[in-house]
Amino acid sequence: MTSIDNVQSEEIVTTGHSRDWLYIASLVLVAIGIFISGYLSYVKLTETQTVCISGGSFNCEVVQSSRYATLFNVPIAYLGLATYLVLAALLLLQNRVPFLREYGVMIQFGIILFAFLFSVWLVYLQAFQLKAFCVWCLSHELTMTLLFLVSIPRLKRSLTT
Repeated sequence: MTSIDNVQSEEIVTTGHSRDWLYIASLVLVAIGIFISGYLSYVKLTETQTVCISGGSFNCEVVQSSRYATLFNVPIAYLGLATYLVLAALLLLQNRVPFLREYGVMIQFGIILFAFLFSVWLVYLQAFQLKAFCVWCLSHELTMTLLFLVSIPRLKRSLTT
């Protein structure tokens, strides 16, 4: 591989083009998160019941109607959707806005870290306070965990280049 090829492949990795699987994985996970939190927001907005596994420990209605389903009178689903939309905007603009080119990955990591820790708290609440689980909520929390795991090497790479 010549030095020109090296430079070109480094540019592809750092700019978020098609061969950057971490960037692509982030976009896919954010899209999944928008779908999940969008559905939960729709359910909250229309006051309909979620399509949910029932039986055993699974009871979406218990989780969705608990006092933990809102934060400062704002449904958690709306906060999740807003978080994923902000992350989508940051990902899509990170190579177009000079400030985000330099700091975008760090900002994304900070948001994802906070959302991941909040998701861990929500799983704790489902398991130990409510003793009921929502499959949609767990799907969101799994998505955020995977996004967190993908964001670590992205941050590391951005700090070393």
